[in-house]
Amino acid sequence: MEDSTTPGGGTGATGTATVVGVGGAAEATDMVLNIGPQHPSTHGVLRLRLVLDGERISRAEPIVGYMHRGAEKLFEARDYRQIIVLANRHDWLSAFSNELGVVMAVERMLGMEVPERAVWLRTLLAELNRALNHLMFLGSYPLELGGITPMFYAFTEREDLQAVLEEVSGGRIHYMFNRVGGLKEDLPAGWTDRARSAVAGVRGRLGRFDDLVLGNEIFRARTRGVGVLSPEAVHAYGVSGPIARACGVDLDLRRDEPYLAYGELADTLRVVTRTEGDCLARFEVLLEQTRNSLELADACLDRLAGLPPGPVNQRLPKVLKAPEGETYAWTENPLGLNGYYLVSKGEKTPYRLKLRSASFNNIQALEHLLPGTLVADMVAILGSFFFVVGDIDK
Repeated sequence: MEDSTTPGGGTGATGTATVVGVGGAAEATDMVLNIGPQHPSTHGVLRLRLVLDGERISRAEPIVGYMHRGAEKLFEARDYRQIIVLANRHDWLSAFSNELGVVMAVERMLGMEVPERAVWLRTLLAELNRALNHLMFLGSYPLELGGITPMFYAFTEREDLQAVLEEVSGGRIHYMFNRVGGLKEDLPAGWTDRARSAVAGVRGRLGRFDDLVLGNEIFRARTRGVGVLSPEAVHAYGVSGPIARACGVDLDLRRDEPYLAYGELADTLRVVTRTEGDCLARFEVLLEQTRNSLELADACLDRLAGLPPGPVNQRLPKVLKAPEGETYAWTENPLGLNGYYLVSKGEKTPYRLKLRSASFNNIQALEHLLPGTLVADMVAILGSFFFVVGDIDK
């Protein structure tokens, strides 16, 4: 049999049922159903190999690597300025945050201090990027369950934030605005007022998602009590970010190991958690985190208004070489923990740069979560894991 449905962000599905004859009688075995990997329009592919007992999943195996680009190997052939262009693309919804982790690792190797103005600007742009990331899933997740309207609202809000990020960086998706030692350049004249207006507008309209999605009885029926992930499974699989916090795992590097200006934003930063661990809890955490990111952005804008004019980067030598050694930097990216293990031999290129991406670990938990659930709930569970396929295959 064949099925051309597109669950979980656009992957095709094919299924095969095997019948084995035993002693002249036909005995039907479990059905093996492949979700993916083929689809002509998707930005990446994930394959799930499911073994079904009737309508219930008895075994699940996530199979990754269909669009692996070897970014970690390419890091070794680019200098410390060039690797940023590779780093911001694995999770294309979090490009600024991806750049940030790489330059922080290099700066740590160099023992470099970043100007205060650049620290606050990085924090502001990271939170705007977090809101952009979350808004995509706030719109696309209801779409996967049959509700098309929230997607239009999500893109309306994204466009307002996208405009201010595009103005400051020149890039619409891949910003390339971070540099080792700071940022590419200072803000355009009047940008902070436009950013404040965009943040206020988006915050004032987020209630639409409470009304349209959380207030929808069909959405709640499809998500409440579905796909419950335990804290033990979160720790076993290294799950992080909103998915982990929806299970009651209270971990956020911005609070627990502050970097950038987060240590000075403790009064504004709220680590949103739930204890239910189901699809509904994951959506609720994402929505509340979006609200808090906008609050943090406002706090950064207030602080920037009180800072005197100053540089936003450090002057670097024409050929930048990191001293011999190794370091590890990690950040609280929108989808979870991103880690960067950098090894240098004193050359202008990294000897090794290992990337720990959030989606790669998060998606492994499907092997534990899907068995025992109904095929009809698989789409709701898969979509609630809020992953980007490039972040898995990198």
